[in-house]
Amino acid sequence: MENKAHAIAAGAFVLGLIGLLVALVVWLTHDNTVRNTYELSTRDAVSGLQPQATVRYRGISVGRVTSIDFDPKVKGNVRVRISVDERVPLTTSTFATLSYQGVTGLAFIALDDKGESQVSLKPDENNPPRIPLRPSLLAQLQDRGEVIIDRVDDVTRRASVLLGDDNQKRIADALENIAQAAASANHLTKSLEATVNTGLNPTLAALPPLVDRTKDTMASLKKAASDVSRAASNFNTTVAKLNAKDGAIDRLGDGTKALSQAVETFSTATLPRVNQVADDTSRALRRVGRAADGLTDNPQSLLFGSGGVNAGPGEPGFSPPAAAAARP
Repeated sequence: MENKAHAIAAGAFVLGLIGLLVALVVWLTHDNTVRNTYELSTRDAVSGLQPQATVRYRGISVGRVTSIDFDPKVKGNVRVRISVDERVPLTTSTFATLSYQGVTGLAFIALDDKGESQVSLKPDENNPPRIPLRPSLLAQLQDRGEVIIDRVDDVTRRASVLLGDDNQKRIADALENIAQAAASANHLTKSLEATVNTGLNPTLAALPPLVDRTKDTMASLKKAASDVSRAASNFNTTVAKLNAKDGAIDRLGDGTKALSQAVETFSTATLPRVNQVADDTSRALRRVGRAADGLTDNPQSLLFGSGGVNAGPGEPGFSPPAAAAARP
């Protein structure tokens, strides 16, 4: 009986310990967080991504990957379903990328938002909204790998052409020409140094007298400038006197004004009288001319007077001349 009692006690202890461990595990794994389901669809490969992989929003763990399968709506795409904490501020501009953890090669979903939209992304368990999955850096490198390889091949081919035998010969000739040009430049430099030593020293010796002459010339120019300044001052004084009140310019203006008044008086008073005398003289001359013409035509009028005018043909009292009457 004693052995059975010990066995029952040991079994009860083991069962209690197992129940305690189960309760502890349930308590530790119990999560009251409410999560919403979203979908990702991409044509790129999702290598390294496994169910239960972490979902991060700007580096913060906010959910898990629930399933990975083929997209029934878009043929050839891979559909990834994720569950995200409802407190995460997802908007219609939120996007996802496939990132990798260090050197382990394990992938996770990284969510980010550039703030292009302020409209919240509404969850729907029956028809989960889709978040665009943009290509990762590795996918971009894979897409551009062919282009990079083609460019490297092109650069290699051009380098091979550049380093060909003919171009190497040309480069060697160019280097030889450069060496010859450097030698010529060195020789020219030495020649210039010799020329300077032999021809420049006399010139430098002649510079002090030339400087002294320049100083004398500058002194003369300074004196001439002073004389010009005094002449300009005298000229300004003369101009000031001319422009002063009751000066020569004022008197000249008064004389001009008096002359203008005299001309105006002559034009308004004297000139009309002169014109009238000229008209009277012209009429008198016309009368004298008519009198002279009358004396020329009838000189006896000076003695007998002008008398009456004889009647002409067809007028009463007209009588033909005697010579005309005597004709048959």
